[in-house]
Amino acid sequence: MHAVEVLGTRVTYAVDGQGPALVLVAGTGGNLDSNWAHLVEPLASRHTVIRPDYSGSGETTDPPGDLSLDLLAAQVLAAATAAGAETFDLAGFSLGACVAAQVAATHPARVRSLTLLAGFASGQDPRMRMQSDLWLDLIRHDPHDFARLVLLTGFSPAFLGRMDAAQLTQWTDAVLVSNRWEGIARQIRLDASLDIRPLLPRIAAPTLSIGCAHDAMVPKEHARALADAIPGARHAELDSGHLAPFEQPEAFLDLLTAFIDIPRA
Repeated sequence: MHAVEVLGTRVTYAVDGQGPALVLVAGTGGNLDSNWAHLVEPLASRHTVIRPDYSGSGETTDPPGDLSLDLLAAQVLAAATAAGAETFDLAGFSLGACVAAQVAATHPARVRSLTLLAGFASGQDPRMRMQSDLWLDLIRHDPHDFARLVLLTGFSPAFLGRMDAAQLTQWTDAVLVSNRWEGIARQIRLDASLDIRPLLPRIAAPTLSIGCAHDAMVPKEHARALADAIPGARHAELDSGHLAPFEQPEAFLDLLTAFIDIPRA
């Protein structure tokens, strides 16, 4: 584990492998291990994989208060720079997709390609706000029910239906253990307030926006809207719920690696 200081925060990050740099940005409540650890080995055989934890996740520390995409983007960039990556392929999941889009829009010279998995441009529509409010209420009053809701809405019905009671308990416990509750609450409040729509036309990096066909957290239409708003962006869809890095890891890796391996001028 490595650490770098930026804007009054201490950002932890991991570096694995050799080759062109690939930066992976986790989603709400995720961290560099919980979202990405199971994908590092196949990626690190051909890439230097950099996994930062932004504020609210992992061992990253910062003063309390509201989060901003500007801060999280600065933390991702600081980790990439500290790891020696002047330019890099960038992939973000869920809230991490919003952070990645912010990085690409504001620092275009740094980003070779941009992959957005289950991303969204704004969390301000009534449905997204209702979900954020419910999450915050459950975190305050019953984190165990929050974890169960994450599974119910994060996985597709078919994937969840193949689990037995022991597996469901194991996954629920994993959600409970992996989250920093104050941190995820700050991230959820950011989810509900962010709006990156004005930034999207500024993204110059080749972009792939991946939606999830059975996503009940961030419906697949959000990924399509991202692709439509980013000049020249491609769109793809996974047969998955929102938690595609776990439900469809091989299919996600296939899409990601095929896209970042396209020769760039």
